[in-house]
Amino acid sequence: MNGVKTAFFLTLIMVLFLLVGQALGGQQGMIIAFIIALGFNFFSYWYSDKIVLKLYKAKEVSRAQAPKLYGMVEKLVKNGGLPMPKVYVIPSNTPNAFATGRNPSNAVVAVTEGIVRLLNDEELEGVLAHELAHIRNRDILLSTIVATIVGAITYLSFIGRFAFFFLGRGGDRDAGAVIGQLLMLIIAPIAAALIQMAISRAREYMADAGGAEICGKPMALANALKKLEKGVARTPMQEANPSTSHMFIVNPFRGGGITKLFSTHPPIPERVKRLEALARGRA
Repeated sequence: MNGVKTAFFLTLIMVLFLLVGQALGGQQGMIIAFIIALGFNFFSYWYSDKIVLKLYKAKEVSRAQAPKLYGMVEKLVKNGGLPMPKVYVIPSNTPNAFATGRNPSNAVVAVTEGIVRLLNDEELEGVLAHELAHIRNRDILLSTIVATIVGAITYLSFIGRFAFFFLGRGGDRDAGAVIGQLLMLIIAPIAAALIQMAISRAREYMADAGGAEICGKPMALANALKKLEKGVARTPMQEANPSTSHMFIVNPFRGGGITKLFSTHPPIPERVKRLEALARGRA
């Protein structure tokens, strides 16, 4: 994601945060929300990656602890011309992976125990290359900040709806204004989720292409994606937080029907189709 897109999406998130603040406390609530949003942006820049890693109980591993995994990352960063990121393992049977960190010099690649067991070496390298492409594209900070702030918007909106329905929020205010504010508390999390979706779908296609370039084997990544789709369907990530779902290489939740329309990830068949086209171009 380039700087303009980053600024645009962060501005949208900020506006949503302000509107939720206004719905909760009027003009004063908007001012408080503005201050909180500035704090969130500052805090997210420095600490959001640590929050996400802690959320999934990820543990850093060294070359001695995970020689094969660490060696794969070392080889791929040389191909991609990147600094060596920290390598983390998540204690989950669900096969998945993500990258986080504020820049390439402070990046992390995290994989689950399940993905290491499921994929062969070439496929795992394809996944790692995909995550390194996210780092090279400098979109990992944006995705991590969005995960943090979208979670905050969803939580505040829930608190606001609770206040309206169960605590009689509204007092003597105009009924139309109260309804409008309630609608905002309902719409804001949906809008935030749509922003998540827009960011994630674009960046996943970019990272697939970048990952294919870094590992040099588009079909290895394509085959990995097909295995991951089936693996997540069998073992969805029970501990996953919806506000961070867009960070993973595949959606950590089992989804079907209309939920696919609002998925933070592009359809796996379309991603595989594009990778197959890249492979034909290399042949």
